[in-house]
Amino acid sequence: MDVDEVIERAGPRQFGPKDDMPEEYRKAATRMIQFHANSEVMGGYLDKEFTRKAPSLDRKLAASAKCQDEIGHAQLLYRAAEALGVKSRDQMLDELATGEGKFLNCFHYPVDSWYEAPMIDFFVDGAAMRRQATLKRTSWEPYAHAMDKVCFEEGFHVKHGEDILRELMGSSKANRERTQETFEEWWPRILQFFGPTNDQSTHHDFASKTGLKTMTNDELRNAFLNAYMPKARKYGLEIPDEPRIRERDDGTYEVVEDDLNWDEFWTIAKNESDGSHEQIGSRRRRQEAVSWVRTALDAGETAGAGTTPQAAD
Repeated sequence: MDVDEVIERAGPRQFGPKDDMPEEYRKAATRMIQFHANSEVMGGYLDKEFTRKAPSLDRKLAASAKCQDEIGHAQLLYRAAEALGVKSRDQMLDELATGEGKFLNCFHYPVDSWYEAPMIDFFVDGAAMRRQATLKRTSWEPYAHAMDKVCFEEGFHVKHGEDILRELMGSSKANRERTQETFEEWWPRILQFFGPTNDQSTHHDFASKTGLKTMTNDELRNAFLNAYMPKARKYGLEIPDEPRIRERDDGTYEVVEDDLNWDEFWTIAKNESDGSHEQIGSRRRRQEAVSWVRTALDAGETAGAGTTPQAAD
């Protein structure tokens, strides 16, 4: 099958491991899914921090469960990418540990307080749900199947984040002020979650033509604004003056994208920020800390190869 045939046939869950896909499609799909899987791993590390910072046992349990979910999502996605035959799961994990693997901008920033929990669990995960729901119709079937489970669980994550936001904004004046300050810091990062504007996106055209993506970055960003501007105001948050948000005549919203700091975005996307180095270094140190487990398992598998299990007495 060549690229022209892929474009002609492209549709929801159209292609799977048994199809003879062109190399260009395999590489594009691998890049896209690997990026998604890496982001799930790094999101799990943020949730680990929230487990430590959570103010109650119930919140700690919920944050811990969410962390486990995110790592589980990553495993599903690495397998969906591996099925394309371009890279192995271990290779993709190694690339993440060395800093070669890319992931979403929001997960480059270290978290300092519990007030950041709703920024990730409600707003960032809410943005993720906007994107991931469209991926149930992606053309690579293993990716779409993974999204069925991921979206189901992410829905609970968003509700968890909304409950934290409701609690903080319904409590003391000090809590409301701290939450507002944190929201103002995170708001531009959240709007950049969907990636560069359409005219700066280098991968969208091919991904769209082959059915890997079904909505543009700008469409997803605007859909998020339409859903979450009212929700932010519902809980008493004030939308920052910048980046400017325009309300159209039909009541929908759009961001003035020139107000977003795209120079910072590209620096972060290239893993050149201090926060990026801290996050990646954390991932690498943890991988090295358990290297002895992988070595022992590999040695045991080698030692047991070719032997016949003995019957029990």
